[in-house]
Amino acid sequence: MREAIQTPPRHSRAPIPALHYRVSMPQPESHLFEVRLDLSRPNLCGTAPESSVIDLKMPVWTPGSYLVREYARHLQNFRVCDRSGQSLPWMKVSKNHWRVEAGDAETVTVTYRIYANELTVRTNHLDGTHGYFNGAAMFFYVPGAEKQPIRVAIAPPRNWVVTTSLPAVAGTENTFEATDFDTLVDSPFEIGTHEIYDFEVRQKPHQLAIWGRGNAQPDRLLRDMEKIIEVEADLFGGLPYDRYLFLLHLSGQGYGGLEHKDSCSLNYPRFGLRDRDKYNRFMQLVAHEFFHLWNVKRLRPKELEVFNYEGECYTPSLWFCEGTTSYYDLAIPFRAGIFNVKTFFKGLSKDISRFQTTPGRLVQPLSESSWDAWIKLYRRDAYSDNNQISYYLKGELVSFLLDLLIRNGSNNRRSLDDVMVHLWEKFGKDEIGYTEAELREAIASVAETNLDEFFDLYVDGLEELPFDEYLQPFGLQLKAENGNDTPDLGLKLAAENGKAIVKFVEAGSGGESAGIDAGDEILALNGFRITAETWGDRLKDFEAGDMVELTFFHQDELQTRRATLASPRPTSYRIASVAEPTPEQERNFSAWLGCPFVKL
Repeated sequence: MREAIQTPPRHSRAPIPALHYRVSMPQPESHLFEVRLDLSRPNLCGTAPESSVIDLKMPVWTPGSYLVREYARHLQNFRVCDRSGQSLPWMKVSKNHWRVEAGDAETVTVTYRIYANELTVRTNHLDGTHGYFNGAAMFFYVPGAEKQPIRVAIAPPRNWVVTTSLPAVAGTENTFEATDFDTLVDSPFEIGTHEIYDFEVRQKPHQLAIWGRGNAQPDRLLRDMEKIIEVEADLFGGLPYDRYLFLLHLSGQGYGGLEHKDSCSLNYPRFGLRDRDKYNRFMQLVAHEFFHLWNVKRLRPKELEVFNYEGECYTPSLWFCEGTTSYYDLAIPFRAGIFNVKTFFKGLSKDISRFQTTPGRLVQPLSESSWDAWIKLYRRDAYSDNNQISYYLKGELVSFLLDLLIRNGSNNRRSLDDVMVHLWEKFGKDEIGYTEAELREAIASVAETNLDEFFDLYVDGLEELPFDEYLQPFGLQLKAENGNDTPDLGLKLAAENGKAIVKFVEAGSGGESAGIDAGDEILALNGFRITAETWGDRLKDFEAGDMVELTFFHQDELQTRRATLASPRPTSYRIASVAEPTPEQERNFSAWLGCPFVKL
C-alpha cells in the first residue's frame, strides 16, 4: 500500500437535514442491509405543508445503466412509526411507491431491509467480507424534495471501514452528506476491510479501494491510472472535481464499470491483472469510466439533463455517450504509453471484426440502437445478433471514422478531440443538456463541412461503414480474413454436457431454412454423428452449394432436414498498412498517432 498523502478531510457543516438515513448490517451473511430513514416534516421542503401524506419512491433504474431494474423488488419489512414508536398507517400505491399517512406527526421514522446479493457495479452486495451499495438501489426519494440535502450514517461491523466520495460530516463518525438526491444516487459506498491506496494527480487527491483477492499489483495500477488521468486532464484542460475515488471489486468472473461524477465502480476477474492482454483490457475499462466523468456525467444529452427515476429516459445520443467513450478507451491508454500502436490497432481490428460479423448491423440503425437501449442491449437472447447492434460498438467505429474525417479534412490541425473540447465548453461545464441536432452541429462545425449525409447513412441509416475510404489517407486498409475455408450454414454450436447445442442461427441462412432453432441439439451430418468440436472439420468435406442432411432434436422431437451450404465468409478483419504508402500517407499517420509510420 502506498503511503497516504496527508490531505485535509472534507467535512459538511450544514444544519441537520430533513432526511437522515442510517444503514447497518448486523448480520452480513444474511445479505440484508437494514435501513432507517428519519424525516423531519417541518424541514421537508418541496412538499405541501398542510398535507398529512408523505410519498416515498424508489428509483427503478440508475444513471449509466439504461435498463429498468426494479430495485424495489429487493425491499422487505417496510415499517413506519412516529417519534414515540407508534405505528403509522401506510399503503403501497405502485411497484416503487409507498404512501404514509403521517397525521400531525412532526417526525416520521421508516425502516426496511434491502436484500443485497448481486455483485455488479449497478446493484448491491453484502456478505461476510464487505458491503457495497448504490444509492438508487438502496434509498427512497420524496417527490418535491429531491433537491434537499440528505445525510447518511453507516453502522459497519467491527473493524470495517467506510469509503465513499461523499463528504464526511464533521464530528460524527461514518456520517456523510449529499447535497441532493442526484448526488446520493451518484455516490456508491464500499464498506469492509478493503485496501485503500492514496495518490495525487495535479494537486488533487485520489483513492483506489480494492476489495477481493487476486493478482493485482497496486503500484503498477496506480502508475498507469495516473497516466490515464493526466492524458484525459490534458484533453479537457483540467480535472472538474476536488477528489476522485476508484472502487475496484476483484471477483470470480465479473466484468463491468459504472461511472459517477467523483468516482467509478469497477468489477474485474481477480486473476486478470497479470496477463498483458487482460491487463490492457482493464486499463481500457479504467480509461472508459474515467472519461465518462466528462462525457455523460457532466456533458450529456438533453433527455438526461434531469433524471426521471421512475421510468425510461429515451435518447438517440447514447452512441456518442458510450460509443465515443469506447473509441477513447482505446486511444487514451495508447497516448498514455500503456500499450503501443500495434496493440491500439489490434483492439480496433477486434472491434471491427465483431461489428462486421454481426448481422444486426444491417437491421438496426445506430440512433435506434441508442433509443432502444432500454429494451434490447441488456436483454439479449439467441436472436439478438440478427436484429440489433450495440451502440457501444458501432458508436465507437462511427467515432473512429469521424476522427479520421476531421483529421484528413484539416491536415491534422483538428480532430475529434476538438469536438470534445468544444462540447465541453458549450454544454459540459455548465451541465446544459444538448439535443441530437446540437451534437451533430457541433461535430460538423469542427469538421468545417456538412455532415448530413454522413449521419443519414451511418447513424440513422444502414449503409456499411466505409472503412477503406477513411483509412486510405493514413496509409491503411481493412483486410478480411477467412480464417478457414469452411462452407457456411449460419449456425454456431457449443458443447454442453457432451451435446452439440445450437447457440445462434443467422437469419436467412441455410440452417434457418432447415428449421433449426437456438437450443436444438445437432446429432448427425449426412448420417454420421457430430460433436461441437468436430462440426467445423466435417463441413470442410463439402463445398458451397452442396446439399447436406442434418439430424437433430427440436423440442425433443427427432427431425431430419436438408440444407444448402453457403460460401465461406470472413471470420475476422484486420487493419493493415498499404503495400507502398506515400510520403503524405506516412505524414498523416505520424501526425495522427504521434509515432513513425508502422507496417501492420
